[in-house]
Amino acid sequence: MDSINQNQTEENHQNLDNEPAIKKIKELTGIAKTCFLCTNPSAGESNGTRPMNVQEVDEQGTLWFLVANDSHTYQDISADPSVKLYFQGSPHSDFLFLEGTAILSADKARINELWNPIMKTWFTEGEDDPRIALIRVSPETGYYWDNKHGNVIAGIKMAIGAAIGKTLDDSIEGDITV
Repeated sequence: MDSINQNQTEENHQNLDNEPAIKKIKELTGIAKTCFLCTNPSAGESNGTRPMNVQEVDEQGTLWFLVANDSHTYQDISADPSVKLYFQGSPHSDFLFLEGTAILSADKARINELWNPIMKTWFTEGEDDPRIALIRVSPETGYYWDNKHGNVIAGIKMAIGAAIGKTLDDSIEGDITV
C-alpha cells in the first residue's frame, strides 16, 4: 500500500495549519481561480456540483463568491451550509481540496467591492442586480497536493525518473487546518 510514496527518497508530506495553511490556500486558489463548489443537493434539478470563480481569499482564509439568489447553489446552501471545494491549478500540481461552512449574504458594500464588469454576463442589471448574493466560505479542513520547486523542476525530475526507473517526484502534500 502507498508504494509510490514509499519509493520516494525525498520528504513529501507536510501538514499545514493557521498562517501557513492560509498562505497555501491563497497561493493555490490564486493559481486555479475557479473550483468545483459542491453542496448537498436540496432540489431535484441540482446535482450539487458546479464551477465557481473565487472573487477573493481574505487574510483569514475565507473564500468569497458571488451567486444568484434564485440559483440551485443558493437553495442548496440555504438548506445545508456544508460545502466542499475542489481546485486544480495545472495538470500536474496546484491541487487543493477544502471543506467548510458557507454563509449567504446580500451585503451590498461587499458585493460592490467584489464586483467585476465581466459579471454582467450573469447579472445583467450590473452590480445593482437584485439577484446578486454572496457566498462566504470559511474553510475548516482540507488537503493539498503541490510541488516543491515549481513545474519546470518537477517536470525535469519526472523525466529523469522515468528514464532511470526511479521515483524522483517533486511533490508535497498534506492536511490543511484553518
